Amino acid sequence: MCGIGGIVYKPGAQALPQDVLDRMAAALRHRGPDGAHFARLTQADLIHTRLSIIDLAGGDQPLTAGTGTLIANGEIYNDPQLRAQIGPEHFKTGSDCESPLRVWQREGTHYTAHLRGMYAIALYDSAKNELLLSRDPFGIKPLYLTEFSGGIAFASEPEVLLAAGLSPRTLNTQARTELLQIQFTTGRNTIFEGIDRVRPGETIRIVHGSIVERQTRPALPAVTRPLPMLSEEQALKQLDHAIMDSVQAHERADVPFGLFLSGGIDSATLLTAMQRLPRTAPLKTWTAVFDAPNAANEAQTAATLAHAAQAEHETLTLTAPMVWAHLPAIAACMDDPAADYAIIPTWFLARKAAQDVRVILSGEGGDELFCGYGRYRTAARPWWRGGRRMWRHGMFDGLDVLRTPPKNWREGLSAAEHTAHASPTKLSALQALDIAEWLPNDLLLKLDRCLMAHGLEGRTPLLDPALAACAWHLPDTLRVQGNKGKWLLRRWLEQHNPAAHPFAPKQGFTVPIGTWIAQKGHLLGELVAQQECIQAIAKPEQVKMLFKTADQRKQGPAAWTLLFYALWHRAHIRALAPDADVFDTLSQNP
Repeated sequence: MCGIGGIVYKPGAQALPQDVLDRMAAALRHRGPDGAHFARLTQADLIHTRLSIIDLAGGDQPLTAGTGTLIANGEIYNDPQLRAQIGPEHFKTGSDCESPLRVWQREGTHYTAHLRGMYAIALYDSAKNELLLSRDPFGIKPLYLTEFSGGIAFASEPEVLLAAGLSPRTLNTQARTELLQIQFTTGRNTIFEGIDRVRPGETIRIVHGSIVERQTRPALPAVTRPLPMLSEEQALKQLDHAIMDSVQAHERADVPFGLFLSGGIDSATLLTAMQRLPRTAPLKTWTAVFDAPNAANEAQTAATLAHAAQAEHETLTLTAPMVWAHLPAIAACMDDPAADYAIIPTWFLARKAAQDVRVILSGEGGDELFCGYGRYRTAARPWWRGGRRMWRHGMFDGLDVLRTPPKNWREGLSAAEHTAHASPTKLSALQALDIAEWLPNDLLLKLDRCLMAHGLEGRTPLLDPALAACAWHLPDTLRVQGNKGKWLLRRWLEQHNPAAHPFAPKQGFTVPIGTWIAQKGHLLGELVAQQECIQAIAKPEQVKMLFKTADQRKQGPAAWTLLFYALWHRAHIRALAPDADVFDTLSQNP
């Protein structure tokens, strides 16, 4: 787990000075606090900042073999198998990131087809002046690029490119509209003009500083028609093998690791699997609970499960004063913005866990792969039975807060819907839409940034390729029965840990942000309304009213989105340090 960045130059272009690379390394330091290393090559510069997880003594990067030089962020879980296939005598280090380099020597540009893991990789061939930028199929690890007159620069985070002066701090206004309406942005383009994402599963081939080819490795198996029916017993056996194999692979580390435990199905699944594996020390787990009236609270459920697993468990209580004190820093860590209020507990849990471990397992992906969201069941119904299109309403629809009614904000979602239609059933098409956009551009982005802000590696065993293939081959009847999604996952949990009560009603994990905002609604509304970035898009008096009524169902999320955007804009467009609480921050230089 690390931060990566670099530049590949066009023929005749002058290499940028060392201070540009130093600024990139400084902006990457939180991702790799254990040291920075550079490779200044004839036509390329590579930067790696390391968070040591495997081969603590000998795994520094860049790694070289022949004419190839590699830097990577992530973990290759089938590294032991690849080493056995290639021959251990060909390896110089114990780093799991050396295996992609050795596979590339044998397979060329299609090397990622042999990798099982989460990764963002830059691999440079000095003989050809060719750079490969590769990202894992689910988009667990981030990677961005920008083109400039001298070539192409890339990095783990957009802020690295901005801090180095390689791209201007200019808003993509269409992406901003997406952010306001759905709380994340879709597709290749980011909210910064001129900075693009490497898409999940993509390998971009760059020759002589110009993009010449894009290849994509899909996250999901190619299934174009309904599959033969499996019995529940057969499916449970397959699922058990896939879960245990994935969790065991994801536990591989030379440093302590732990688990975020919400009390829900996904984290309970991971805990159950981890409990069944041999362990030399007690597992560490953490749960967040909110100090607010009527806030959802499954902390006792999580604590009971942790106790049964003999885990060392901590419950972290989050209060409004804690949130107001740290919210500018929380918003600032989301340089590629996702206004998901789950960033709040994730950031605080990461800060707490970083005192004891360096790796966190988390249950992202369970809802998307096993059909957990109620919106799937609603959208799969015919219209005469109440079926409704997913993501059909935007956050500010009907509120009369924005100066201009948002337009074309569904274009990215519509493009993903078109691609998802190739799925074998309507239900799986809905899941495929979320896997393509919501998962990488909200949930996984949130996990990456909040954990990396505290020097933690996040791992998501439910997004292992073999486990994903198992889930994707399930018939609809094993995804949903009645009003219960995740049917087979619930049955597996019932079989292996009945104390988890997987079929009991769940309260969910909802942050009471609307309640907290309403408590300070008058002050926060005034401060947010006077921000230049808010005045450019919203009516100040309506903003003030929105914050005063933030304890209402629709007004709360909209008020939170404007608050997040105001703080984010200060950090990443105005480049102001988030070194005060939310009230002092918004009071400065309106």
